[in-house]
Amino acid sequence: MAALSAWFWNERFWLPHNVTWADLADPAPGVEYPKAGHLLAALPLAVGIFAVRILFERFIASACARRLHIQAGVGRRAQPNAVLEKVFTSITTNPDTRHLDGLSKQLDWDVRKVQRWFRHRRNQDKPGTHTKFCESMWRFTFYLGIFIYGLQFLWQSPWLWDTRHCWYGYPYQVMTSGLYHYYVIELAFYWSLMFSQFIDIKRKDFLVMFIHHLATVGLVSFSYANNMARVGSLVLCVHDTSDFLLEAAKMANYAKYQRLCDFLFIVFSVVFFITRLVIYPLWVLNSTMFESWAIVGPFPSWWLFNILLLVLQVLHIFWSYLIFRIALKALLRGKVRPIYLSNHNRILVFCFGVLGVSGTTQMHFCQVVFVSLNYSMN
Repeated sequence: MAALSAWFWNERFWLPHNVTWADLADPAPGVEYPKAGHLLAALPLAVGIFAVRILFERFIASACARRLHIQAGVGRRAQPNAVLEKVFTSITTNPDTRHLDGLSKQLDWDVRKVQRWFRHRRNQDKPGTHTKFCESMWRFTFYLGIFIYGLQFLWQSPWLWDTRHCWYGYPYQVMTSGLYHYYVIELAFYWSLMFSQFIDIKRKDFLVMFIHHLATVGLVSFSYANNMARVGSLVLCVHDTSDFLLEAAKMANYAKYQRLCDFLFIVFSVVFFITRLVIYPLWVLNSTMFESWAIVGPFPSWWLFNILLLVLQVLHIFWSYLIFRIALKALLRGKVRPIYLSNHNRILVFCFGVLGVSGTTQMHFCQVVFVSLNYSMN
């Protein structure tokens, strides 16, 4: 085990030349450098965030939904049937013709009646509009809150105004309480999303989103472990800028305020383009690739970090193209099609639907996208 740990924490990978872990182990009094163990605090905090989410959705978001006349009604339920339930849970949720014919003969039911039962049973597992509104309101509240906190913290930080401060003195950069809290709260939120997936109603994109959340947790932890938290905080803030707008658009859609929904989606699109296609490459990537090269110089984890950030930029370009297509269609038609989505995987499925791409291709592409280690998309 010690050999594996020594291999994983190899100084020649994680740190610049002529810097060792021992150099960072004994800082001056009152000085604290990032250590991977600090991130363990995110786990109990994630449990707390999940508990807050349950209370928020039950007592606050649900009340707001009722005020907007979004009722928590249950759709038509499939009549109890042990045979069909066993097929549904153990074999298939959408039987083909052969299964339908066999079940029709076994139960002495018309084939259309069997099909109707499976359709009603599938609908039982789909979250209703009330549930989706409450989930979006929770995410909107968190995304807006963490964006305000991050912006307020960064406003007082020198590296917001001069990104070269991300690299001056690297890796001997003090971990301030504000930066630590920003990182741990973001990390805890994504841990809580992973927890909630096993308790929430199962959705088709369960595996894809689990990989996405896991990749996000890995990248946030990676940037903290090698003390690239300053530039990491800029990446987090850039991505948080548009997330709450998408959740706001979804809430408007669920409440059937279509014009507000369309407006918010257009605003989201504009902010997305500016932050992901202008600010991110000209501000963040310029710092991580060129300023850091001049001030610190490259080393193995530096190369990996920049490769991942470049992959993210490629995804930004592709997502922006797809969102532009949707926004353009909305302007031409005067209406955005009401398929607002809870995360970037759902944006992709929406866009692919507009472009006429098959469901199988959608899922394969989404798996490739999110295995590519998206930094902070939700």
